[in-house]
Amino acid sequence: MSKRAPVLTPQTQDFPRWYQDVIAKAELADNGPVRGTMVIRPYGYGIWELMKSEMDRRIKLTGASNAYFPLFIPQAHLQREAEHVEGFSPELAVVTTAGGKQLEEAIVVRPTSETIIGQYMAKWVLSHRDLPLLLNQWANVVRWEMRPRLFLRTTEFLWQEGHSAHATQAEAATYASRILNDVYADFMINELAAPVFVGRKTPAERFAGAVNTMTCEAITRDGKALQMGTSHELGQNFARAFDINFLTSAGERKFAWTTSWGTSTRMVGGLIMIHGDNDGLRLPPRVAPIQTVVLAIKPDVVELAARIADDLKAAGTRVLLDDRTDISFGRRAIDWELKGVPTRIELGPRDIAAEKAVLVDRTNGTRTSIPLPGIVRSVTGCLDAAQVTLLNEARTLRDDRVADVSDLGHAREACEAGGWARIPWSLVIGIGEKELAEHGISVRCLQDADGGIPLSDDDPDLYALVARAY
Repeated sequence: MSKRAPVLTPQTQDFPRWYQDVIAKAELADNGPVRGTMVIRPYGYGIWELMKSEMDRRIKLTGASNAYFPLFIPQAHLQREAEHVEGFSPELAVVTTAGGKQLEEAIVVRPTSETIIGQYMAKWVLSHRDLPLLLNQWANVVRWEMRPRLFLRTTEFLWQEGHSAHATQAEAATYASRILNDVYADFMINELAAPVFVGRKTPAERFAGAVNTMTCEAITRDGKALQMGTSHELGQNFARAFDINFLTSAGERKFAWTTSWGTSTRMVGGLIMIHGDNDGLRLPPRVAPIQTVVLAIKPDVVELAARIADDLKAAGTRVLLDDRTDISFGRRAIDWELKGVPTRIELGPRDIAAEKAVLVDRTNGTRTSIPLPGIVRSVTGCLDAAQVTLLNEARTLRDDRVADVSDLGHAREACEAGGWARIPWSLVIGIGEKELAEHGISVRCLQDADGGIPLSDDDPDLYALVARAY
């Protein structure tokens, strides 16, 4: 890395401050005019668009189709599933006045859509031939946040939420698991280069109204946990509340089994905290809005720089030509490092004379002189290597931060030292989970001995992953 004076608060000095610095200086987002809201700037939204595109492709491969449901939900709908409304009640934004008049019935601004989608599933599902019903929507939701932090916890945020109805419990369980593994974990590992843990939430951490919640948990560079996505089996709770029933092939009337699952713009925050360094963002190439910037150092190289940019674009690279030669080279280089652009081509008069350019790899900070004729191949190879490097670095960080312990005391010590602990679930269940919670430590998920997702909280030989969390 460069030896210039830092423009960001060092991670080891104040990680939360570093995080806020990166968001501001990389021009990702601003605070909105209402406390807890955010304005996502074009560069930050470009990252989200790439995430959305890859997630949407994977979701559709599972058979789900996109739909859209209203932002406003009658409060009575939420009250039809008692556990659900109880879980969300502190976060609800409720509209009581509209059009200058007091409403006869209060309206909730969508915190999630199980209840309103349940109403329409009941309308659309009549027979076993209507199942499975697999729906997804890309939308905004509102959950009143007392301690907002951009991308991680905001009053309004963007997400996808999927919902499905099935004829049997086994089908619902299989589909919820498929979403977690084939969509969420696959996307996070292969696109975000984030080696998440997958596991089962404890009953205390389960989604309100669910019978099982499965999760993808990431570890950030300061050693905390970040929940990146969840998939829920809802059993027949919502089917009974909203009368989602169907006629079987044998002529019997039965309730459906439903699921819900979601990820959000929180993944952008995760991306920052998993890969960022003291020079700013380090974006995995697959979700980088700009994969390569061609930086012309002097006006007389702009024409050649433009041709190189065109060649890279023709090869499928997301490229930007920086021909702002009226701004100093150093300032521009720092800005692109802050934004985490994976590769940078620096081109000056001396480079042209030598028929070479400088290729800068943001992932590891290396600067390599490369011949102009092979520049496309060099950049493509560097991008492929950067994706692998970031995943391997994050996996090493994750594994180094997790301590295997055999009692609650050592679990607390590991978490208080900035890491995680893996401990037998039998030592935590019940009072142990409450004791850890008193120290700000939560059970992030339960896993089998081989790291898989348990079928039940009561499976033998389970392990709990515990950590402090965002």
